[in-house]
Amino acid sequence: MSQQQPQYSWEEDDFVLPDGVKRMGQEQPQRNQMYNMYHGTSRDIADVIMRKGFRQSNDGMLGRGVYLSRDLNKASRYPIGLPEAQRAVLRVRVNVGKVIAINCKGHSRQKTWHDASYGEVFDTAWCPPNCGMTPSGLEEDCVWDPNSITVLKRIDPRPGAPQAHR
Repeated sequence: MSQQQPQYSWEEDDFVLPDGVKRMGQEQPQRNQMYNMYHGTSRDIADVIMRKGFRQSNDGMLGRGVYLSRDLNKASRYPIGLPEAQRAVLRVRVNVGKVIAINCKGHSRQKTWHDASYGEVFDTAWCPPNCGMTPSGLEEDCVWDPNSITVLKRIDPRPGAPQAHR
């Protein structure tokens, strides 16, 4: 008899948003608005971030920055390859500042959106849902300044009943 792996659910309780915070939508984040976003990581790294704050990644699909999403489903998939029971998602509040939409692979500002030598400087790069940039088709944001991000809480996956095989 084989042992079944537990199934997990990611639950969030932010149905009532604080004044000035916008609910996620399909539209581009608006300049200088506050949003609740999510960052998926390991439980150990989540604890470090909660103590010391975020730091920029060295590189990624959108270059340097802190990778977030307004979609909990997107964030709960990270880090890819880590068992779900070892993951955590941080719910954060972000002032997105000036936002650029990076809506296709090979976009001229894909990794240079915060570099003044390429033109206008942006605070956040946003990949719209279903634009072909992410395999999941879910939106992604890259925020330049870690100091514009406030951690609100850590969300851990909740074990549920294993699903029966059919």
